[in-house]
Amino acid sequence: MRNGGEPDDQNPQPPAQPAQPDPMETRLATRLAQLRTERGWSLEDLAARTAVSRSTLSRLERGQISPTAALLNRLCAAYERTMSHLLAEVESEPPQLVRAAQQSVWRDDASKFTRRSVSPPHNGLRAELVEGVLHPGADISYRQPPIPGLEQHIWMLQGAAEITAEGHTHQVHTGDCLRFRLWGPSRFRCLGPQPARYALVVVPP
Repeated sequence: MRNGGEPDDQNPQPPAQPAQPDPMETRLATRLAQLRTERGWSLEDLAARTAVSRSTLSRLERGQISPTAALLNRLCAAYERTMSHLLAEVESEPPQLVRAAQQSVWRDDASKFTRRSVSPPHNGLRAELVEGVLHPGADISYRQPPIPGLEQHIWMLQGAAEITAEGHTHQVHTGDCLRFRLWGPSRFRCLGPQPARYALVVVPP
């Protein structure tokens, strides 16, 4: 008891520990800064190329914020690489057999989107295989493909999504396959209360 009859705090609560940064996002931030430096671009140069503010790019490269899918797509277009290629650059070289536990998963909670790199880019192989999940309410617009003329094959495994590419809008349901080469903007929107899960094959031109 303290003076005055107040009970002692026998079980003080430890101070809250700050959240640890995600290792992959830390490596991604470092790689994005490297790519800009390799090209001799200032933050102002990159901002002009991507229509993303200098302050956002600076915070992104310092790992202070996580990129959304739309923002990462703009950066990929500036650096002329697919999203899978960029994410593979911050992972170790994958073996020929990519176990489920080795497949990198990137989550964009703000856009309600999850992306698993099932078969990441590899020397000597052109195609990539990705699993995408659009959670209910997801509606993602991309200004342009990372590489003009990028070939995509989308096979809907579960649920339904509205996909707009090359000025055409398609409702893609379970079992449907949508294929196209992309030169301009695109949009992916989840339809209904269930997630839309799809396999995406990407083939560079």
